[in-house]
This record gives sequence, C-alpha cells and structure tokens, in this order.
Amino acid sequence: ILLFGPVSGAHFNPVVSAADWLLGRRAGTGISASHVASYTVAQTLGGILGAVLANIMFDRQVFEIASKDRITTGHLVGEIVATAGLIALIFALARTGRAASSAAAVGAYIGAAYWFTSSTSFANPAVTVGRMFSDTFAGIAPGSAPGFIAAQILGALIGLALITALYPDAAATADNIVVPHNTETHADQRSST
Repeated sequence: ILLFGPVSGAHFNPVVSAADWLLGRRAGTGISASHVASYTVAQTLGGILGAVLANIMFDRQVFEIASKDRITTGHLVGEIVATAGLIALIFALARTGRAASSAAAVGAYIGAAYWFTSSTSFANPAVTVGRMFSDTFAGIAPGSAPGFIAAQILGALIGLALITALYPDAAATADNIVVPHNTETHADQRSST
C-alpha cells in the first residue's frame, strides 16, 4: 500500500475498486469503470503470479491447481464478514480523513480476519483466483472459487451499505480510497526529470 499507493491508489482488490467506482458515481468522484476493468485484470494477474512465485519459493511445482474445497456455509459467511469489514474500514478511513492510515489498518485487519473468520479472510477476488494455483493449505479448489467471489461481492455491498448509513456524504471522498493519488502530478514529475 505504501509502495504502490501513490501510483494507483493502492488498488489491489477488485471489490475495493468496484466499490470505489460505485460509491463515486453518486458524487462524480472515484475511479472510472474502465479503470475498474483494467485494475481487475492487473489485480488478478498479480494474484496468479504471486501464487506461482510462492510455489517457486517453497519448492513446489511451479504450476499446480488447488484441491482444497472451501465451499461451506461457514466459509461463505466468513468471506461476507471479512469483505464487508474491509470495505467499511477503507471507506471509513477515507471519509474521516485518515486514508494515510490505510496501510497499517488494512494490514492489521486482514491479519486479524485470518484468525476470526473460518475462511481465513481472502476478502479479494484476485486473491481467490490466485490461490487456485496453490495446492497447499492456503489454496482453494476452482469449484469453490465462484462461491467465494459471490460472497466477496455481497460483502462489499454490505460494507458499502454500512458506510452510506454511517456516513451519508462518504461518496464525496471516493477519490481518497486507500491512498489518495494524482496521476497528473506523477506524469508532470516524470516529464520534468
């Protein structure tokens, strides 16, 4: 988040990007639909490449498909809870002017949610797809992935509903989700160096 935030706003999660677009539509803020689409492709490829890299680091087969079934009611409810909490946290930080705390807060939340959810808190469709390529305790069988992704989408919508109930003006801060960034400033800096 600290490294890539100034470049992309630290959009590593398709449901966070989609929530940013959805909430921003109300106030003319947030990222564009085309950015959501391109970010989703990049995020998913990043998840897959991350799993392949982990396989290499842990002396596993480079390419493998997970066989761990995770499609239980408890796992799905865990993903809804994990994702709703993540979305609520990120947007509450932006709304209250504390987006700079996102790196520590999101890291702490995901670390804690690993332990307090039965699903181990994927809370990210790109991570879900990536973990299909790791046949370890952390993997997810391809047949379980659609249920997880559906639960994550539902969790994102619940998180957004909570944010709009608590902070009715939250849409005005959609540009500051995760880490505020300004692409024009970075382009100007690159051209002047």
